[in-house]
Amino acid sequence: MDSPSHYADTRKIAPGLKPDGSPDDNDRIEIGPSPLAFAEWEAAGLTAPNLDRMRRFRWEKLVAAINARGWGGLLLFDPLNIRYATDTTHMQLWNTHNPFRATFVGADGYMLMWEYKGISYLADYNPLVRETRGGASMFYFSTGDFGEQIAHDFAGQIVDLLNEHGAGNMKCGIDKIMLHGADALRGLGVEIMDGEECTEKTRAVKGLDEINAMRCAMHSCEASVAAMEAAVEPGMTENDVWAVLHAENIKRGGEWIETRILCSGPRTNPWFQECGPRVISEGELLAFDTDLIGCYGQCCDISRTWLVGDGDATPEQKRLYTEAHRQIIDNMAPLAPGKSFKEISFGGRPIPQEFIPLRYGSKMHGVGLCDEWPSIRYEMDWRAGQYDYELEPGMMLCVEAYVGAVGGREGVKLEDQVLITEDGFENLTTYPWDARLLG
Repeated sequence: MDSPSHYADTRKIAPGLKPDGSPDDNDRIEIGPSPLAFAEWEAAGLTAPNLDRMRRFRWEKLVAAINARGWGGLLLFDPLNIRYATDTTHMQLWNTHNPFRATFVGADGYMLMWEYKGISYLADYNPLVRETRGGASMFYFSTGDFGEQIAHDFAGQIVDLLNEHGAGNMKCGIDKIMLHGADALRGLGVEIMDGEECTEKTRAVKGLDEINAMRCAMHSCEASVAAMEAAVEPGMTENDVWAVLHAENIKRGGEWIETRILCSGPRTNPWFQECGPRVISEGELLAFDTDLIGCYGQCCDISRTWLVGDGDATPEQKRLYTEAHRQIIDNMAPLAPGKSFKEISFGGRPIPQEFIPLRYGSKMHGVGLCDEWPSIRYEMDWRAGQYDYELEPGMMLCVEAYVGAVGGREGVKLEDQVLITEDGFENLTTYPWDARLLG
């Protein structure tokens, strides 16, 4: 593989550096943490990631995965896979439904991006991106009735890249692509392989700097959650409360929140109701799932349920909360490297029969730049051959529990985020439980 030098090596005036190694010149291209976040991390004794080293680690892992599968290259359209490969961003939410960006990684390590109008400056800070082009848009809004021709032209570029940087190997992993693009590639002899399987497994095991990035992002997430909890009072709407988390996340350099799952009172049962204009009352439960994309694009996915107001919880609220808490603690306890996903599914604390119908969709799931592979199901949802793998050091998991009965007035959602270590696990979540509900 080629080994590009960093762009800062050629700059005539080298600026100071921030704790993550990015230029401290008040004009950085890449989005990143705010001074508030850096100050909070320093006060907490946290180490920021080294971004150059993190980017190289991810790039090397992707190239190794391509070669291990015997492919000529990997073509990425998913914005989060592009983020993983290049650590670049551009209108990421818009990009999720209008795929105008793409990245190619060759078996030889050559990495190329297609960017809006071919602009290169958005990736200039990462020398691992060797070339920038325009013209990856194949969605109808962009191509109109010329979709097939534009897709054919793009596919021709991929064939050339596979010849030049994949030694003529026409096996190419692709994560997501428009229909015209897939048809055009196959028409030119490209064998499309499952790029999503490749990227999900490659992303699953984190390196030192990714772990440091997540620790920092989690600290900022929990500071944002604390501000939200401090703001909650009867008479607020659910939207009023949720807006606090968004504001605090952005203030620290976070990026977006993937869902809007915050609900109160009777809207906590069943789960997955999105926050809205409902006014929250004294003595009700307020439950949420952060699903927060924070600093460095790290997904901080924790859940808490709070009792609103100054009163005491009811016996039923305490019962629901205590069971959800036990689900988290007991299911987390046996986590360790070498533990099979099946063992996790069939082990831990059984769900009481009354709560099985409304159980959460997964017992645990991977996490990194978003909710990631694997999805570890409950025993009754296990399917042989679907997730026959084992935990490895460096994996991160979210341990989930939703406890609510069909027809019940309320429900409780809890979730912690953990890191699999060499000899067990570390809980990356420090946010406290609600003492009044836990009793």
